Order: sequence, then structure tokens, then C-alpha cells
Amino acid sequence: MENVWFLAAVWVGLALVATLLAIWLKISTALTEIVVGTVAQLIIAIAIGPDALGGKMPWVTFLAGAGAILLTFLAGAEIDPSVFRRMWKEATAVGLVGFFGPFLGAAAVARFLLGWTLPAAWLAGVALSTTSVAVVYAVMLELGFNKTDFGKAILAACFVNDLGTVIALGLVFSPFTLRTLTFVVVSVAVFALLPYLTPRIFRRYGGRVSELEAKFILFALFIMGGLAVWAGSEAVLPAYIIGMVLAGSVGADHVLVRRLRTVTFGLLTPFYFIRAGSFVSIPALVATPLVFVALFLAKMISKTMGLVPTVRAFKYARREGLYYTLMMSTGLTFGTISALFGLNHGVITQVQYSHLVATVIVSAVVPTMVANAFFMPSHLLADRPGAATQPIQAAMAQVRAEEAR
Repeated sequence: MENVWFLAAVWVGLALVATLLAIWLKISTALTEIVVGTVAQLIIAIAIGPDALGGKMPWVTFLAGAGAILLTFLAGAEIDPSVFRRMWKEATAVGLVGFFGPFLGAAAVARFLLGWTLPAAWLAGVALSTTSVAVVYAVMLELGFNKTDFGKAILAACFVNDLGTVIALGLVFSPFTLRTLTFVVVSVAVFALLPYLTPRIFRRYGGRVSELEAKFILFALFIMGGLAVWAGSEAVLPAYIIGMVLAGSVGADHVLVRRLRTVTFGLLTPFYFIRAGSFVSIPALVATPLVFVALFLAKMISKTMGLVPTVRAFKYARREGLYYTLMMSTGLTFGTISALFGLNHGVITQVQYSHLVATVIVSAVVPTMVANAFFMPSHLLADRPGAATQPIQAAMAQVRAEEAR
């Protein structure tokens, strides 16, 4: 399709369809965008041609990449530093177990049971080690757990889990050269300087229509992303750390975060998730369904076997512990980012990519549905009457009202 505006309309139209489906089905929009991208690519390829959707066009690739960077930054910025300092022992223990269990378990299954190459097996371990901050945060907001210590502990553990994924992706697949050393040294300096410099710049020059704050953040993310790619790594890796170190300033500015979310979720992330879904090969999944089953079971079993006793060690009751474990077993954003990294760098084939993304999608849905249907500890919301039973729309409206105040 040569007319860029028609093609852009197709992508935004698909994003609109995905959003409506997410509202009707009450699931994550990122999830429906991946599914819509998969189905749309299949239909358009049959009707017009294999490349008609334009998922590999440079401008689509850029918008998708920018969406991944900003989404990763926002995930890091959502961490409450005071909560993490208070619950660091629990968050660290649960997060590390939640990372290493599926990282090693899924890699072993991919290597020895499925016969994948060693790099592909390690990539599978990285992609399936994640916990979906996007899914967990949305559920915590919708149900009101984000205001409880229980919900804050889960979010802090998610942060440690995904930080392990980010570091593993960088260490395992980035060649260690002089460029890598330069990237590490510059990153450490930038990460140390940003928390000091950012609030001072915002106080002196911020609050204007020109949106200096957004431009400053984008500049920091893009230049560090460019440095990461120059060093042979991935642009999203420094974004998560930047979000984390700015959580105390940017993360606490609800107005700025809301504006960044508008750009990110309204325009950029639909291109990322729809594009990620468009690379999934449905024929490959149909041809070898047992591969998907093996990967899904590898993630779920290796996650839960380590997490159940670890969570119980912090004195959670059975229902609370199982809910905690199931929410930590979800995966979506960093799983698709890791899988797409492997596909783009030739670490895995498109068939392997299809199985990994399908596993990631199902792991975002099944644990969440089981947790909320059978193990939700609604008694923890007793101090917020009706919070556990009110409609999701009303809960979200309350959260927005609290943020506005």
C-alpha cells in the first residue's frame, strides 16, 4: 500500500477495534492488539499479499520501537520508591525466584525437549521469565489493590522480576566489546545524574504549553536507546532503568504521567503490539501445537513451584498466596519485547517466535482469569466498602478522581 495515510488509517483502525474488544471483554488492550495484529495479518495476506500490512516499513518500525521504549519507561516509573524500600526483602526474594525459575526451566525445556539451539533456548528462557507489569498494574488499579500493602508488594516483586529479565537480555545477547564498556560507563553516569538534574530542570522550565518535560524525557530515552543499539544491545533496556530512577519525580507527577500515557497508549504502543502480533504465524502454531503446550507448561510449572513456597514464607494465607503467585505468573509486555528482539536479531526463527508469543499471550490471560475467579482476597479491601465488587469502570473512575486531586 503506497499511500501512507491509508496505511496509517488501517493501523489506527485496527487499534480502535482492539480497544473496543478490550472494553467488551474486560481484558488488557495490549493483549487484544496482539491478537488483532495476528488475525489482520492473516486476512490481509490472503486478500492482498503477504506484505500489505506494512509491518516492516521503516516508519511503522520506528513508531513501534518508540512505543516499546516509552512503555518500558512508564513501567519503571510506576514503582513507588518508598514502598520498595519498605518491602525490599519480600520483593527481592519473590522477584528473583519468579525470574530464575522460568528462565532456567523454560530454557531447559526448549533446549532438551524441543531441540532448539542454545541461543534460542536462552531467549525462550528470557521471554518466559517475565511478569507482566502492564497486566498486573491494570488489575491492581481496577480492583483497588494498588492502595493496599498486598497490591504494592506484588507490584514491587514484578519490578524485580522484570529487572532480572532486562539485565538477562542485555548480558546474554549483547556482545561484550569496547562499545559495551562505553555504554555501561555512560549509562551509570546518566542514571546517577538524571534524578538530580530532572526535577531541577522541570521546576525551572516546566509547566509550559511547549511540554518541555515530555521532550526532555524523550531526549533521554532516545539518546540512551541509540547508545544501546550502537553497543549491540536493545533500545528498551536503558528505558526501564531510567523510569526506575525517575520514579520519585516523574512517577509522582500524575499530570505528566497521564500526558505521557496519552501519547504512548493512544498512538505508539498499538503499533508495537499490532506489529508484534502480525509476525505470529498461525499455520506454524496449528502445525505443531504441542510445542506451545510444552512452553506454556514449562513457564507455569517452573514459576509456581518456586513462588508458592517463597510467597508462603512471608506469612500470606493460602488464598492470598495463590493469588500473589498467579499474578506473578502472568506475562506480556517484556515477553513480546524479548521475543521480537530475538526475531529481529536472528536468534530465533519466525516459527519459534510464533510459539513464544502465543505462550506469552496465554500466560497473560489464564493466570489472571483463574486468580480473579477463584482466589481473589477481597477481604483485604474491607476498608474500602464495595471495592471488590464494584464494576471495573467505577473503580477506574475513582482512581482517576484520586489522581486528579
